Amino acid sequence: MTVQALGRSWVCVLGHLAEASRTNKGMVDCEDVACMKRLAAGDDSALAEIVTRWHTPLLNFFYRSTGSREDAEDMTQSVMVKLYRAAPRYRHQARFSTFLFFIARRVLQNHRRFFHRKMLVLVAAEKVPETLLADSDNTRVREIEEFFQSALKELPERQRTAILLLKQQGMSYSEIAEAMKTNEARVKSWVFRARRKLKEVYEKT
Repeated sequence: MTVQALGRSWVCVLGHLAEASRTNKGMVDCEDVACMKRLAAGDDSALAEIVTRWHTPLLNFFYRSTGSREDAEDMTQSVMVKLYRAAPRYRHQARFSTFLFFIARRVLQNHRRFFHRKMLVLVAAEKVPETLLADSDNTRVREIEEFFQSALKELPERQRTAILLLKQQGMSYSEIAEAMKTNEARVKSWVFRARRKLKEVYEKT
């Protein structure tokens, strides 16, 4: 596969993921905020509703960051425990997803601090669009996965997290800045550098 073809496939994959994450974003945010209020009031069933909506996005975020499904499951559960404990203190000052991924990043940082795992896969096979899966022998899928495996390892943690939140979760620069406790200028700089690094890896492929 050519560098140009890999680049187009990368855009296709990330665009597919981001589009899915933007669907009914405002409506979902209202539902999540309402659930947090119910949870704070002692209605534990509200947590189940949040888990239903966010288990898969969190699992994918952690899996692409660690390459381990077991660790991704553990960290997803850890986020939900922390969310449950934080409910009485929760204030709706930004999108719920911003608050959620702030917690997720802290959990991921703690995981790295204790276990020092390598950063591996950006795109899991089951998340690749069906048009790519239709290729004979899934050759293109394997090539894309191998490319992202090597490319993602080249990125520093802040750049990796920023581009995952932007492209995988469909968050805005301002939401990413809030989740990462920084400013938009820095987020844009991290994303720019991440894209430039990925381009460099393309050219070496």
